[in-house]
Amino acid sequence: MKAEKLLAELNRLRGDLEKDPKDLEWFTLHHVFCFVSYRMAELQKYLDESVKPGDEPESR
Repeated sequence: MKAEKLLAELNRLRGDLEKDPKDLEWFTLHHVFCFVSYRMAELQKYLDESVKPGDEPESR
């Protein structure tokens, strides 16, 4: 599984919400998206070690 795919899904979820820094859901998704986007190499390493062939969910 590619890290970019998960980052794109996080961004989609974030985009589904109105930008409202006072809303905990938006705030959480926004900051997780920002953090993960700066840590792509570590996320990819984690995915390579954790997601086994056949465990990846279907694309939408």
